Amino acid sequence: MSVEATEERILSVLEEDAKASYAEIAERADVSKPTVRKYIKKLEDEGVIVGYSADVDPKKLSGQSIAIVGVDVESESYVDVTRELKQFDSIEELYTSSGDHTLMAETRAPDGDALGKIINEEIMGLDGVNAAHPSFLQERLK
Repeated sequence: MSVEATEERILSVLEEDAKASYAEIAERADVSKPTVRKYIKKLEDEGVIVGYSADVDPKKLSGQSIAIVGVDVESESYVDVTRELKQFDSIEELYTSSGDHTLMAETRAPDGDALGKIINEEIMGLDGVNAAHPSFLQERLK
């Protein structure tokens, strides 16, 4: 069994269930617990595994709205805008994008009005941001 295949099986289990114990991962990936421990440590050290998280169904969150916001940024302002967006408490995740928008920001607020204010005043208020295109999350399907 190749190293890559073992890593892929372990990562697959973790992606399905970040709370899985080493014993569960070992059973599902068909390897020993010490092997799981060794590979997870290696993958964390190499920066392949950068964290563990919970998947959230936005519809079931009381008092919270979530939007994925496509942010269009002037190329000469990219570094500064990215640095500033990373500091916003309301931005849970920030990604670069090769799609229609320069950046994609998972943004959370207590309600739609607060989320609109964050988008219109805070994100759009940054020098170099040309546009923000929110997609409000409704229901988690998978």
